[in-house]
Amino acid sequence: MLARMEASLVTNLFLPLALAVIMFGLGLHLHIADFLRVLQMPRTVLIGLGVQMLVLPPIAFVLCLLFDLPPLLAVGLMLLVASPGGATANVFSHLARGDVALNITLTAINSLLILLTLPLVVQYSMAYFLGDQASVPAPVQKIVEVASIILVPVALGMWLRRSRSSLADRIEGIVQPLSALILVFLIVLTAHKEWALLRANWLQVGSVCLALNVLSLVIGYGSARLARLPARQAIAIAFEIGIHNSALAIFIALNVLELPATSIPAAIYSLLMYFTAGLMAWWFRRAHALPKRLEAIGV
Repeated sequence: MLARMEASLVTNLFLPLALAVIMFGLGLHLHIADFLRVLQMPRTVLIGLGVQMLVLPPIAFVLCLLFDLPPLLAVGLMLLVASPGGATANVFSHLARGDVALNITLTAINSLLILLTLPLVVQYSMAYFLGDQASVPAPVQKIVEVASIILVPVALGMWLRRSRSSLADRIEGIVQPLSALILVFLIVLTAHKEWALLRANWLQVGSVCLALNVLSLVIGYGSARLARLPARQAIAIAFEIGIHNSALAIFIALNVLELPATSIPAAIYSLLMYFTAGLMAWWFRRAHALPKRLEAIGV
């Protein structure tokens, strides 16, 4: 009984609060102009959102089949790709000299659009991979629940940034490390809840997460360059597509779907993406600096 009460406390109280803190931190980065920027560069934003919403889910679906993921892990991977880019994408984009403003705009808009797209992807994935076992939550109630935990903290963060920018700066210094600690806790919680399944499938799920991460980064950059976007915008799109809000995916897996196993891909992906994104940011910086070096030596 005590264990059940503790699990309920974590799921019903801590998880919503944890996600609210992370989304509040995202709101501290946002301004109304970030949503309106789509009017200034509609083609660029549409390319970024199009790749993220129309190209990435089919790729993840094919990977689930190729790697023969167990059904619950397959649903978890689809849940992950349906989640928006995380605030961490802004950090890596900055390190790689990408267009951070574009990252912020894509994250802001996608955080709204997922209220429509994420339920569709998850419901289709559960119907395909789980079949008769699928128990899809009532969409209206769950969408309202997720929307409130996403939109209200983001709106509060934006309001604080607009009305009390100095206070927002001080709070941001606390929220950023706190968000990182929360993500670590969610990863540990996931591993603890599903240790047997994770241990039995760690190589398989790790391989598919790594493949998805690398493909996301490469396809994001490559598609933007094929569309003849500037390198800085292509870098931004690469990180926006390759880095996901893993905390949101874990929250939905544990609190909305109530299928802890579906949180495993998000937990593994969130660990791997720091290494791959870090390597890609390093490569972009070197590629960006090379023409200047050659010019300096007269080549």
